[in-house]
Amino acid sequence: MLTHKLLGVIFDLDNTLVSSSLNFDKIRSDLGCPKDIDLLDFVDTLPQKQKIDAHKLLVKYEMTDAHSATKLAGTDVLLTLLSELEIPCAIVTRNCNQAALLKIQQNSINIPTVLTREDHKAKPAPDALLDVAKKWNTPPENLLYVGDYLYDLQAAQNANTMSCLITYGKKMSYADLATIEVHNLTELSRTIEQLCIVEDA
Repeated sequence: MLTHKLLGVIFDLDNTLVSSSLNFDKIRSDLGCPKDIDLLDFVDTLPQKQKIDAHKLLVKYEMTDAHSATKLAGTDVLLTLLSELEIPCAIVTRNCNQAALLKIQQNSINIPTVLTREDHKAKPAPDALLDVAKKWNTPPENLLYVGDYLYDLQAAQNANTMSCLITYGKKMSYADLATIEVHNLTELSRTIEQLCIVEDA
């Protein structure tokens, strides 16, 4: 159950609203990034020329992924429900801006506020989530960040927002960090619907 009244929902993008087939093991191998270091952090430590080349390679991978991304089941129903409830939505992703916008546009996802790693320090840093809270003039604790990975839960924790982990039926070692856990977006729709029925009662 959510710990505070829900006043806004922020979504991760890849494997949350749209599919993604990025092969991070191959990307790490191509960039020479050790497994125990965050990929974006590693790129930022490279000498300037290598950093530019690494960013170009990352964007190339991301754009290829963007062209094949498809909307995940339950996305439209959930976004329609949130619109009916007048609960604002945003997207915060580690993607580059170009790839994120392509994924959103070609899958007709009507969420106007989109923040990428080019706007703020990437997750698990809380900066983008806090920026959304400020834009909406809403306390962070009344926002729900929805994602499928550890960084999403850490970003929510760092920003003091609630968090929802989408598991797709998999056991995840970090699931206990989430405020709520659901199998998919359809289950999240049911959870929010039930929550609003209780609040209106």
